[in-house]
Amino acid sequence: MDIEKRPNMSFLQLNNVTKFYGSTCAVSAMNLTVEKGEFVSLLGPSGCGKTTTLQMVAGFESVSSGSIELDGRDITHAKANTRGLGIVFQTYALFPHMTVADNVSFGLEMRKMPKAERSERVKQALALVHLEALAQRYPRELSGGQRQRVALARALVIEPPVLLLDEPLSNLDAKLREEMQFELRKIQRKVGTTTVMVTHDQSEAMSISDRVVVMEGGCATQIDNPHSVYEHPRTRSISTFVGKANLLTGHVVTGGAKTRVNLGSIEVDVDDAGFHHGTLVLLSVRPEKLQLREAGQGRLDGTVRERFFLGSQWLYTVNTALGELSVLSPNDGRPALDEGHLAGIDWPTHCTRLLPADQAALQSVEPA
Repeated sequence: MDIEKRPNMSFLQLNNVTKFYGSTCAVSAMNLTVEKGEFVSLLGPSGCGKTTTLQMVAGFESVSSGSIELDGRDITHAKANTRGLGIVFQTYALFPHMTVADNVSFGLEMRKMPKAERSERVKQALALVHLEALAQRYPRELSGGQRQRVALARALVIEPPVLLLDEPLSNLDAKLREEMQFELRKIQRKVGTTTVMVTHDQSEAMSISDRVVVMEGGCATQIDNPHSVYEHPRTRSISTFVGKANLLTGHVVTGGAKTRVNLGSIEVDVDDAGFHHGTLVLLSVRPEKLQLREAGQGRLDGTVRERFFLGSQWLYTVNTALGELSVLSPNDGRPALDEGHLAGIDWPTHCTRLLPADQAALQSVEPA
């Protein structure tokens, strides 16, 4: 297929990409631009369309409408094996009868690369993932983390323009998964390969991505850097999916640069602007932003109903006049509050966010 190159385009671009399975819309009008060398994660719950989006980029699924461009070339209808992309699957998909070196070499052999050059490239790829000493082992002789590294080396050895990662760490235990998150990011930065990853793990997406695409119901509901997605969620569903949030219902009393909100028993100021008098809103405040004080020293008082020890933090459930609030406090050596303890609760004004109370209709968004 002759793919014509066009100038002045983002490295990877999805233009109104839509996918239908019969009458069911799996992905709706996805618009996304990915710059060269960027690490972008598609984040969302099962069934949100993130894997389908990745598969359309890879060429494993056809596009119902819209277009996909890579480095200025239209690849919308190009076959998967002509796109030259590197892919790491959830199951790694290693050949069990091949050694580590042979697994990594496979893609180069398919490209008819001379043996000497192939051997040098395999050696470099295994050094990148710190597996030089295991080149002659078989997948069955490796740990889960090592198999994941082999799959990554196999994808990178062909020097793909884009690396696609489909839940690459989901089969690892919690501790190894966390270690591999940072190792993956370190390798990606060293190589500089443009990377798109699918994950349902919020911490994974937030810790290693340049930008996060939050998806729900086939739509991209927010495209932003991780800090902005966490601190400035656009919708109620994002505020509760990306981390935890206390959501308090109220209505706007006064608007302006600072918005004053009546929550029933108290009124509070919020830095968010653009909300008009009388608007029904949700005040969102993260549990770690709440501060426990002596009774009578905060914005309101509450009674500790439950407490849970999380190692570096204590998680409290506190009953207040505004409802049940979750509070995360650091385990900084001070005694934990007992259940039944009366405490004051406060929070900095700049740590709260306002969301429209009605989020029934979610729209796809343009990239931030």
